[in-house]
Amino acid sequence: MSEYRLLTAGGAEAGGIASERGHHESPEIPSVNGPTDASVANRNAAPAGQRKLKKRPVPKKPDAAGVLAAFNTWSFKREQPADPQLMLRFVADAIAVEEPISFVLYWGKGPRGTIGEPDLACLEYLTAFTRRVEKVYEPGASLMLIFTDTHAQLNGYSPASVRRYFDEIELAARRCGFECCSMSAVTPAAEPELTGLVDGDVPKDAIKLLSASAAKWYRGEGTCEQGAVKYYRMNMIERRAVELAFPRSIFLTFNGSRLRALFPERLPIFYMYSLRRGVAVKPWFVPAELAPADDALRSHPMLHLPEV
Repeated sequence: MSEYRLLTAGGAEAGGIASERGHHESPEIPSVNGPTDASVANRNAAPAGQRKLKKRPVPKKPDAAGVLAAFNTWSFKREQPADPQLMLRFVADAIAVEEPISFVLYWGKGPRGTIGEPDLACLEYLTAFTRRVEKVYEPGASLMLIFTDTHAQLNGYSPASVRRYFDEIELAARRCGFECCSMSAVTPAAEPELTGLVDGDVPKDAIKLLSASAAKWYRGEGTCEQGAVKYYRMNMIERRAVELAFPRSIFLTFNGSRLRALFPERLPIFYMYSLRRGVAVKPWFVPAELAPADDALRSHPMLHLPEV
């Protein structure tokens, strides 16, 4: 993410020489073969006060549609984004004030307690994504990774393993130029706005989908279905907190549109691949020994469920 006269010929030198001539100097004698180059230059030189600076053309601001098209390609998106017109407006607003295009992304935690090759491959892919923006728009793009430590706690991972994993991811992410924060820090700042967001029944279709994922990852108290209900209610609070904290950001997710209800309601959503085109598995769920280029990524039974 980057932060941003010529004079015409016969300039001051000619005028300076002319002003130093004394009245005792001999007059200029033309050559028998015609005027010298020096005499022609002296006669044709414009007075100093009349010389004009060459105007540099004012660079045009990039077209918002062109900037959007730079990253909204099938090289990165797994399906069409939600609310593309709002996304275009966010891009145009950033261009108007010459600020980076802002993106925000949830980064979770799986069984691994340390960073692995899949994580590094994902960060490299995200770097390629932001560079697409930089190629057409000088201020570039900013990316905020929100570490979902609240989800990791719900799933029963130990605080020590959560802290170690996210610390290692943060170090690598900042080397890529990305920013990082934790969900547990984002939510409290929005608490006055979050009253009543968990009231009412939880949609059955959402619980059915989330329960399937919880069966793989949930290690907290109660049944997998109870864990799914807790996760859903948690997301209703967090999605509002995120849109309050990052009101002009495009939300990136490795999930598909089936889980749209879990993401910030008032932000445009970009559904993207995670490691490369055609692969949307979340890197934190990939075993460290499974190489990102391995075809097993496409068929591994534990890698195609939404995060809980």
